[in-house]
Amino acid sequence: MSTKLDTCQNCEQQYENGFKFCPHCGQKTNDELTLGVLFYNTISNYFSFDARFLKSFIPLMLKPGFLAKAFINGKRLLYLHPAQMYLFISVIFFFIFSFTARKQSDVINKELKKTLNSDVAEVKESIKDYKKDSIKDIKDKQLIEINKALREETNDEVENTTSTEKSSKGINTSFDFNQIEIDSLINANVSDDDIYRHMGLNDDDGWLTQKFYEKSLKFYKSREGGSILKAFYDTIPIAMFFLLPLFALLIKLLYYNKGQYAHHLVFSFYFFSFLFTVFSFIFGINYIWDIPDGIDWLIALSTFVYLMIALKRFYGQGWFLTWFKCCVVSFTFLAFVTPLAATFLFLFAFLIY
Repeated sequence: MSTKLDTCQNCEQQYENGFKFCPHCGQKTNDELTLGVLFYNTISNYFSFDARFLKSFIPLMLKPGFLAKAFINGKRLLYLHPAQMYLFISVIFFFIFSFTARKQSDVINKELKKTLNSDVAEVKESIKDYKKDSIKDIKDKQLIEINKALREETNDEVENTTSTEKSSKGINTSFDFNQIEIDSLINANVSDDDIYRHMGLNDDDGWLTQKFYEKSLKFYKSREGGSILKAFYDTIPIAMFFLLPLFALLIKLLYYNKGQYAHHLVFSFYFFSFLFTVFSFIFGINYIWDIPDGIDWLIALSTFVYLMIALKRFYGQGWFLTWFKCCVVSFTFLAFVTPLAATFLFLFAFLIY
């Protein structure tokens, strides 16, 4: 009696009828493609959203350091891989955070637009007061002569009239250049290259300096500070690929004889997964209902306690020594590494926005 054979649609190998999975490649037989199968496979393949995630999530939140210790001890299939868990939770966090970031960006742009309209009105009024006679007398001269005259007269008159309310409004500005002069050039449709030179750019300045003046003028014209903030937020996921290994390096220095660097990296992956989970709840709840800031800070500070317990369980040292090392790594990371990284990110965001 001949045995009926089926052919796997994936590897095209034959096998006996009755198998639920191909004995050659492992693909499910008679796997009809539906929307449910499509999205489940996508999530499962890229984020491993299966039983291991559910089995790992509760220990992650309630048993600090447990998952990292279990993974180091060889239980690497029972729980979700630390890098996969970090990737999945970080995607959720930045998705939730994007709503708050967009809201903050819109608020900042709206407020800066108000200052732009106010400044434009004040500068126009100042230009009329300062230059009414000069502009009437100089009709046929070249534009560069007009700008030169405006600049020289403005400097002289501002020195003599700084005590008046009107002149104070026209001159006092956070921008490190003569605002009236730059506005007169913008209103006259002068090229940006000429405006850069009036702002202080020299011909021999490097690319970075030129880029800074370019973005400064762009910001001065549009006052879209929210766009800079959005660009800053967009760079955070990339920066985390550098900050997380630095955090692991700090722990390695404090626990030099407690395993290889990879062990500390595993610990860091799980800890940052916990952090992103906590902050996902904070930003998610605050977006729907604004809870008191005191509660937000209390929840944020609880992550320090979580870190201390995780270090105690993972490395097995005494409580006092663990508390001391937890303080050192937290202070170093928050007081030096994070601000330095934020400064670089903000400069980078300013240059690319």
